[in-house]
Amino acid sequence: MSALTQTTLLGAKVVVSKASVAKRTNVVTRAGQYDDELLQTAQNMTKAGKGILAMDESNATCGSRLEGVGVENTEENRRRYRELLITTPNLGKHIGGAILFEETLYQSTKAGKSFVDCLNEQGIYPGIKVDKGLKPLANSNGESWCQGLDGLADRAAEYYKQGARFCKWRSVVSIPAGPSKIAVTDCAYGLARYAAICQNAGLVPIVEPEILLDGEHTLEETFEVASAVWAETFKYLADNDVMFDRMLLKPSMVGPGADCPKRNTPEEVAAATLKMLNSRVPPATAGIMFLSGGLSELDSTLYLNAMNQQPNPWHVSFSYARALQNSVIKTWAGDDAMVGKAQAILSRRAEENGLAQLGKFNAEESLANTDSTFQKNYVY
Repeated sequence: MSALTQTTLLGAKVVVSKASVAKRTNVVTRAGQYDDELLQTAQNMTKAGKGILAMDESNATCGSRLEGVGVENTEENRRRYRELLITTPNLGKHIGGAILFEETLYQSTKAGKSFVDCLNEQGIYPGIKVDKGLKPLANSNGESWCQGLDGLADRAAEYYKQGARFCKWRSVVSIPAGPSKIAVTDCAYGLARYAAICQNAGLVPIVEPEILLDGEHTLEETFEVASAVWAETFKYLADNDVMFDRMLLKPSMVGPGADCPKRNTPEEVAAATLKMLNSRVPPATAGIMFLSGGLSELDSTLYLNAMNQQPNPWHVSFSYARALQNSVIKTWAGDDAMVGKAQAILSRRAEENGLAQLGKFNAEESLANTDSTFQKNYVY
């Protein structure tokens, strides 16, 4: 039966033509037109010694940081600060991509050069935050869900036209809140739908299922919850035909909650996190770009370094915001005369984390700040 294929359904023989099977298959097949470019982008962003600069805070969150150093939250001041970050000399040596907020993707330097062009000149891929933030999850234990799927395909296409080549979606799970089954499922499903939509639009998706630091939970409790979240996330990613070698994972490190009295060593955090990765994450995944999630500048680098001193099949790296910028914004504080000094700090933080990606970071030579960057009930 060369022209036909046979199958059995509920005990009855059903004869289906290959043409009709192909027709239905085509309906659900990925667009595929960006597959080669997606792979190239993912590979270039995960070269040895490179990570990602997360500078995609919402206007309100960026504004709160500015106000924290005495700078008024205006569009111009946000632009000034982000220009400082993007124009840091030699930033591309250790930064492969920069995640931008929508406002920033369309901004330019004071001299009129677009931020996208500034990044491209340094070999840094421009990225874009595409989720629309967290909202209360109905019938849950005070948990949240992430909005933004409506209209995402159209927005992603426009971001690609503007020069973005990767994107990020952050959803969260709270351990003190349970977490409930509905919250974990919503987190995983939303991330999978986002990733599928954005790959079809030419953007490499960063999948970020953040296990919040808020709480007194132990490392062991974090491991248990993270196991469930990561398993659910990769199940839905597979169900949605997301290509693992053309996506990046941005997880939390497996450690204790911010208020847990027992603190773990970098080696303990690294061992638990790698155990989690090995049990849940396909080796084909292009890169594991950890979030700092409120860790101090030094701790985030120490943990990353410890992980890269053990064998693993991935590019284990960083996608830090506060852990790269905390000292930078405090040094600048709106003073143009301090731009050079602030940029030197950012360059040093990028270099130190680049060394940690190689497992070669030396804490004794570090100038990293040891102050916690944790903020309770943090909104990005």
